[in-house]
Amino acid sequence: MPYDHRNTARRTLALALVAAGCCAALAGCAASQASPPSGKAQGTQGTQGSQGSQGAQGTRATQGESGAQSRPPFASPSAPRPTRSPLPASPASRSLAGRTVVIDPGHNSGNFRHSAEINKKVDIGTVRKECDTTGTSTDGGYTEASFTLDVSHRLRDLLTARGAKVILTHDGDRPWGPCIDERARIGNAARADAVVSVHGDGSATGNRGFHVILPAKVRAGSADTAKIVAPSRTLGERIVERFARATGTSPANYIGSGTGLDVRDDLGGLNLSTVPKVFVECGNMRDPKDAKLFTSATWRQKAAQGLADGIATYLQG
Repeated sequence: MPYDHRNTARRTLALALVAAGCCAALAGCAASQASPPSGKAQGTQGTQGSQGSQGAQGTRATQGESGAQSRPPFASPSAPRPTRSPLPASPASRSLAGRTVVIDPGHNSGNFRHSAEINKKVDIGTVRKECDTTGTSTDGGYTEASFTLDVSHRLRDLLTARGAKVILTHDGDRPWGPCIDERARIGNAARADAVVSVHGDGSATGNRGFHVILPAKVRAGSADTAKIVAPSRTLGERIVERFARATGTSPANYIGSGTGLDVRDDLGGLNLSTVPKVFVECGNMRDPKDAKLFTSATWRQKAAQGLADGIATYLQG
């Protein structure tokens, strides 16, 4: 609009009001710079801190996060911030959606107290075998059952994050077992795309490394593995490759001729399976060097990662 010589008083008043407004704005900017980081600026730090604005919290809710808490209003900028859970997997990373994986944690910590029950024989097709066993342990007393359940939990979380439906044959929630024939039935009933039984071996000192046990071709009694032999081998091969890469360990030096693969016809969990299934002996718990790995939480996470990567590679073809 053109300049108006007739309204100088009103123009002077307007200029004064504008100047006052600018001063107030500058004062506000200075105050915000002196205060601790919060709100939107803090929210841009991603997983490092809680977002202060209500809008930012709404965004987190749509991403599936829960339990995140904002920093207390009087906390100093240097105060530790609450740890936040990792962001849920993005749709692009949910590559196993629609797939079912059964994880079988070998043995059960309660088996030691139920020898009568676990020693009862069950039919595995070729012969009758004990319902279950206690498993092995390190010389320091870390049991195979404790190891297998820990790794199975880690593996479950990794697969679930990729969109898979995961079923455990047990979760340490029963006094003993389940028996080997029941473990097979759980995978069959779920029509699992893959079943992995997690174990630790109990061989002699000096025998080191991991191996994967594959089902032999068996047709006897209630056992018929003809349809699962080939896909189970493919699953095993993928796990060998990815487990070695993730853990930095080598295939067993005492079985499998360096391939990391072994074929057996005497394991009920394999004989009675009608879906692709393998056993993974993650190492030798009786060897001091391997035992040191088993008792490391960091290494157990790597073991779970290797298993998850192998399963995912198999399922993705």
